Amino acid sequence: MNLLLTDDDRDFQREVREFLAEKLTDELRLEGARCSGIYCEYDVANAWHRILADKGWSVPNWPMEYGGCDWSPLQNYIFEVELAQAGAPPVSPNSTHMVGPVIIAFGTDEQKAKYLPAIRSGDDWWAQGYSEPGAGSDLASLKCAASRQGDEYVVNGSKIWTTHAHFSNRIFCLVRTRTEGKPQAGISFLLIDLDTPGISIRPIISISGEHELNEVFFSDVRVPVSSRIGEENDGWTVAKYLLQHERSHTWSPLLRARLDRLKHRAQHACAEKFSRCEIDLTALEMSEMRALQANSESGPLSTATSSTMKVLGTELRQKISELALEIDGHPPVSTLEPDLLSALGLTDSQVATRTYLNDRAASIYAGANEVQRNIIWNSIR
Repeated sequence: MNLLLTDDDRDFQREVREFLAEKLTDELRLEGARCSGIYCEYDVANAWHRILADKGWSVPNWPMEYGGCDWSPLQNYIFEVELAQAGAPPVSPNSTHMVGPVIIAFGTDEQKAKYLPAIRSGDDWWAQGYSEPGAGSDLASLKCAASRQGDEYVVNGSKIWTTHAHFSNRIFCLVRTRTEGKPQAGISFLLIDLDTPGISIRPIISISGEHELNEVFFSDVRVPVSSRIGEENDGWTVAKYLLQHERSHTWSPLLRARLDRLKHRAQHACAEKFSRCEIDLTALEMSEMRALQANSESGPLSTATSSTMKVLGTELRQKISELALEIDGHPPVSTLEPDLLSALGLTDSQVATRTYLNDRAASIYAGANEVQRNIIWNSIR
């Protein structure tokens, strides 16, 4: 997609490209190519995060007083486009795009001073403790309980599908602090150190054969009340704010990079599907451009807009990974020569298959798309 850039925007684009040419090593690019999902392996993602942090670009969407960049919405978009086109490995969003903005919006001064610098630098790695067995898209039915005992909560229960918990040193959790009344009104938001006694982590191997996911168990885990974000029993407000951030990031830069890298592989048999993906992607890009314009004029996106972007982005992500499987088993994430990928222990077809299998979850994570359609409908009826 051709962007209408000012001279300042083009200068910024040139600065980003020069930075990537200097700092994005072949090793990082190769590891990014083998990444089949949203999350890269910790060693790779954290190494790249720290490089960005040294430049001052690890949390560009944060306010400047907390280490963010004074970029326009368009410049943020340009940054995402250039990262995707260069093949940079993805950085875990749990810290920078989820809990970080929550702490900025709802945290105390003490909490901001304690947590934000370590997120920005990459010293802290966070997991998300939302879903539970029996409480996924119906998050209000969660049962992981935190009972107040003086200046501490005692937490018992479990969380599931906890991405990168085995790499993380902290986890943000929704816990039940009251059982009577409306379910949403009895939830609190806690920040928990994963080395606290009583926490155990069990791996979950996904259908792609990878260990990204885990189940986390809490047995009489003591958490200081000072680690609660927001008021007791008002964690639902915090959770909704976080989910809106999780759903509202731009999808099209990575999808454009993936589709562009498929062009030279597309055969006549796949021409129609390729064209449909191209049309859908162009429509998504235009929608995100309108959303960026609205963001620059009137602030954060509405919940319905965030949900719309999430549905469109994840379903197109799935279509592109399906298309990649049809094009001789080649992956949508790389134009690397086969011997280079083989040096990583993977063939082209293995990367394509893992990407396809990993993307089956795209329409479920961050709130199932069926739920997002309900949100959209309720906003317009």
